[in-house]
Amino acid sequence: MIIIDSALDRLEREGRPLKVAMAGAGYMGRGIAFQMLTATRGMRLVAIANRTPAEARRAYHEGGIETVRSIQSAVELDEAIAAGCYSVTENASALCEAEEVDVIIEATGEVEFGAHVAVAAIAHRKHIVLMNAELDATIGPLLKARADQAGVVVTNADGDQPGVIMNLYRFVRTIGFRPVLAGNIKGLQDPYRTPETQKGFAEKYHQKPRMVTSFADGTKISMEMAVVANATGHRVGRRGMYGPRCTHVKEALTLFPIEQLLDGGLVDYVLGAEPSPGVFVLGYNEQPIPRRYMTYHKMGDGPLYVFYTPYHLCNFEVPITVARAALFHDATVAPRGAPVCEVMTCAKRDLRAGDVLDGIGGFTVYGMLENADCFHRSDYLPMGLAQGCQLTRDVVRDQPIKNSDVQIPAGRLADRLRREQDAHFLRAEVAANG
Repeated sequence: MIIIDSALDRLEREGRPLKVAMAGAGYMGRGIAFQMLTATRGMRLVAIANRTPAEARRAYHEGGIETVRSIQSAVELDEAIAAGCYSVTENASALCEAEEVDVIIEATGEVEFGAHVAVAAIAHRKHIVLMNAELDATIGPLLKARADQAGVVVTNADGDQPGVIMNLYRFVRTIGFRPVLAGNIKGLQDPYRTPETQKGFAEKYHQKPRMVTSFADGTKISMEMAVVANATGHRVGRRGMYGPRCTHVKEALTLFPIEQLLDGGLVDYVLGAEPSPGVFVLGYNEQPIPRRYMTYHKMGDGPLYVFYTPYHLCNFEVPITVARAALFHDATVAPRGAPVCEVMTCAKRDLRAGDVLDGIGGFTVYGMLENADCFHRSDYLPMGLAQGCQLTRDVVRDQPIKNSDVQIPAGRLADRLRREQDAHFLRAEVAANG
């Protein structure tokens, strides 16, 4: 997005920076803050909300900002912005309600908390950037419908895999190739990993054990590829995706069923391949002249070609998404309508009636990607809503868990929004079919 730098430079020269607020000051949130505070022109990170305000202050401190106000309300935040001050708060609602804020970044990774932030941001007509694939995979289609109605952008982020995949997907389509697979490159897949097995890795890379467990057990990639499926319309070729192992992503040309690639396209991944941790898109073009030029460019003889990006730089690229949303009303990656794929909840070990599910990155369950039509026919429990649910029957390891198998905690916003999403798209389907 080369045009973004010129647009932000202009805002900087004119003294009209975008005013951005962020919910979440964990490892990734602090990285985003550092990037915005030290390297991004035309944009100002005016406030950070975090349940532990000291971590929000730490994010500013690491970015070279020593003087920070503590605020509790939107009015106080607007006053601080007018005075040119940076602010921290425990109250994420203040970010959404403040008149002076243009864009909200949701970087908590929590579904329930993130739902509150997203709903409030959209209600107050703020563009919202989700560093939260779990939320997007669970209720993203509804958030997109609400954002459209409010005239704002809801989007996942450049730098995270869904955003990098979608940038590449749009590039492939723009140069005249038909994207037939949107893919991720993954190093490890073991559904039985737990916070205990991942503790050492988490400590080494300054991450939370539950977060890296979700990377290892397949839940995170399922969430990410649900986001991509909902943005592209591509489905999974089989439950859980194929995930073939190979040494380099270029080998992906022969690893997926061609009939499925050409029948609407797939989302999937390759395992253990270089370049890791990149992303790829398979593009199709059977015309003789483009194929001749692709041979000349050493891309192969076709008609199937591998396009790939060898990295994803999460915190470095998030400001690009902010600018795309606020300046060009362009979503990096957002649902195109009804859910295409969903993330189902599966037992990580044998579970007994009465057990309480500990959700994403825990000891009890993992997420697996499935096509939405099959998911809804079977009434599976969305992985994004699994935490806190109590089993009403025994479930053996690897068995999918249904809504009818659990008692859902009372009073959660995310559950209410999920019911609203299901009803919204059911009504749309009925209307479309007469």
